[in-house]
Amino acid sequence: MDATKVVTLKPIEATPSTFKYYGQVVEAFLNFRKYSPQDAQLDLTQGTPRFYIMHLENSPLEFSCITHHASVTQCLGTVGGHVWYLGVAKSSMIDSNETKDNTGKKIVQSSCGHSYVPPDIEDVQVFKVTGSKFLMFNRGTWHAGPLFKGDTMDFYNLELSSTNAIDYTTHYFKKDNGVVFVIDD
Repeated sequence: MDATKVVTLKPIEATPSTFKYYGQVVEAFLNFRKYSPQDAQLDLTQGTPRFYIMHLENSPLEFSCITHHASVTQCLGTVGGHVWYLGVAKSSMIDSNETKDNTGKKIVQSSCGHSYVPPDIEDVQVFKVTGSKFLMFNRGTWHAGPLFKGDTMDFYNLELSSTNAIDYTTHYFKKDNGVVFVIDD
């Protein structure tokens, strides 16, 4: 690739309606509410769940790669309700028996065993997450982040114990498309 192109994205506030194609936004509610569709619709059936707090440093508002997990829904939120950002694209996993998707795009075999179509630059969106809520990503949702303006931030993360070892597929926009995304907020 020659010169890197900078794509500037304006964030959209993460709400249940704006984030519905990527997963769920789960907001605070009164205790003792019965289980409902507003609760995270988790799929943790492919392994041992792992719930932990991760400490991140220097995660500025830009990204050049995006990752998905084929075997698990993932939940992510900040400790303390601070403002943070997430780049996303819809899941593009496909049946492993196909060699081209219905638009003729190339299908890639992940080292994790599943097949997918790389996300298009035009399909990447950025969400801003504010307040006491967390995001649940559907299986296969592409995501970049969490990103934030401060020097450090703590996040809680629910995934599988093996997610980062055996279920981690990444598309490199800078290498493959000559693109870096910058968030304008």
